Amino acid sequence: MKFTKKILLAAMFCTTAVPAMAASVDIYGRADLSVQSSDEGEGKFTEIKSNASRIGFKGTHELSEGLNVVYKVEFEVDMDGDSDDFWKARNQYIGLSGFFGEVLLGKNDTMLKQSQGKVDIFSDYNGDIKYLWVGENRLSDTLSYKSPKFKGLQFGLTYMAEDELDAEDAYSMAVFYGDKKLKKSSIYASVAYDSDVKGKSKDGAVSGHFDTMRATFSGKVAGITLGLMVQNQEEIETGIEMNGVMVSAKYTLDKITFKGQFQGADHKDGDSRNGITAGVDYKLAKSTKLYVFYTSFDLDTGNDEDYLAAGIQYKF
Repeated sequence: MKFTKKILLAAMFCTTAVPAMAASVDIYGRADLSVQSSDEGEGKFTEIKSNASRIGFKGTHELSEGLNVVYKVEFEVDMDGDSDDFWKARNQYIGLSGFFGEVLLGKNDTMLKQSQGKVDIFSDYNGDIKYLWVGENRLSDTLSYKSPKFKGLQFGLTYMAEDELDAEDAYSMAVFYGDKKLKKSSIYASVAYDSDVKGKSKDGAVSGHFDTMRATFSGKVAGITLGLMVQNQEEIETGIEMNGVMVSAKYTLDKITFKGQFQGADHKDGDSRNGITAGVDYKLAKSTKLYVFYTSFDLDTGNDEDYLAAGIQYKF
């Protein structure tokens, strides 16, 4: 696979082959398509859906001992063919890494979004936490900094430039502990805060500029990976608050992984909204899995929604 990637890279950039080979470049991606029955409150319909399929280029280039250029250019790909925009920009940045940590410029996930780790086990599907909560932001015009790790602790800061006259700067910051994949540590935890960050929930319940606090925890008990996330968000102009909680669990038995997740959103003087998702993954190989899931949303003042899907995911 690595040999094939090198051949592809050489073919794409043959006119600059010599400089390119001085850097480490990885081509990676994910193809994820599902067939699903969707009911958004007005009746059921069937659709083929591309679930954040993507392709990207990333790498490093050592400038001197202890100092590297790091970069990423990633695009979401509309593999179901029902959108006029085949390419959609995801994280795209360049920066430096070294003894001081890492500094990046460009389009990137905020620290609050990164702080979720792997706790949202239905990310990029209908049960994604962004459906009911704000904070899942990938923003342009950002400067991001992550400190070196010290005894498992790491600090991160995102600065978002106002980019126009009379606009306001915004910040997102987080403290991380442990390994989000739970391979190098037994637990993962984080606390994150957004200040005046523009956002909206995918269900359309809220939008504006928000101050948001989020705490996340995950660990394993008797082979079960458990996750907990709590969030408070306040829309700055109206002062309307939401308190939310999300819990997730997954258990792997041989090639099969059983998964479940609940998310609630309690809006002050407003709606109580919640969603529940259950699913099963079947691993065909390290790169490929089949999956099924069912998601149901109970929305006080909106139409209840239900999704039943079966799909395939391939990573390269």
